[in-house]
Amino acid sequence: HMTSAARDDSSDRPLLALGMRLAGIAGMAFMAALIKLASQSGIHIAELMFWRQLVSVPILLVWAVLAGGIVRELSTSRPREHAKRALYGVVGMVLNFGAVILLPLAEASTLGFTAPIFAVLLSIVLLKESVGFWRWSAVVAGFAGIIIISQPGGGHIPLFGAAVALGGAFMIALIAIQLRDLSRTETPLVIVFWFAAATVLITFPFMLHVHEPLSTYQWWLVIGIGVAGTWGQVLITAALRFGKVSSVIVMDYSSIIWATLCGWLIFSTLPPITTWIGAPLVVLAGTIISWREHVLARRAFVDQRQATGT
Repeated sequence: HMTSAARDDSSDRPLLALGMRLAGIAGMAFMAALIKLASQSGIHIAELMFWRQLVSVPILLVWAVLAGGIVRELSTSRPREHAKRALYGVVGMVLNFGAVILLPLAEASTLGFTAPIFAVLLSIVLLKESVGFWRWSAVVAGFAGIIIISQPGGGHIPLFGAAVALGGAFMIALIAIQLRDLSRTETPLVIVFWFAAATVLITFPFMLHVHEPLSTYQWWLVIGIGVAGTWGQVLITAALRFGKVSSVIVMDYSSIIWATLCGWLIFSTLPPITTWIGAPLVVLAGTIISWREHVLARRAFVDQRQATGT
């Protein structure tokens, strides 16, 4: 495991963090397209979740062996936190897989961008943070974007699907706070492995209940979902070790480009004008929140140095 000194040094590698986050987001967008194809082919969401995580377990075990041994690389002193992360993660997976199945890819991706908005609201409730004009303005702009995209009562996307996507974004925000805490002591490999292993155990009974024999095409889809998801998850988690959440999260907005591209090339769908109007508002909201958190963090750092006389 990395020493705390190594971890402190690694936090000063913003370009590496941005590159990792960008590659990770591409993996997740590709996984979303495969989930939609797999669902359309008749595979139940519970089975998709099971295979998504089961495929990643051997990949992560091989990685651990090559990195220095299973016991050394995968041991943890925080099983309770990993269990909590797994429970949150399973709920998040149900909602985020559901959003991809119920909505066009670009809309599912855009509504997922509301995670920073929920992060602000959670920081008020859980962390008792005071939120000023900039972040409140961003929250209002973000929710205006959501209303434009989902057009309650008369839109091109089902309202239930929009609600599921927003629930998924809320879980992403909740998990991000938890991952930040876990990342202080655990490597990305440990975090992703224990989440995968726990999810396999949780989803296994549901998978048995809904399982039907898969065709060769469906097997390729579930393997692709597992591989793309593992690559995405490891890189996204690793980015938090090498850079601050507020700086790397900007890369998440590349997801709408991948989602629109996959939607167009695979499903022959392009977002309507309302999505093109609403999406920039949601992206703007997230960018303002990230920028504001960066400014506040720097200000706190300067204040701390002045207070200690360094």
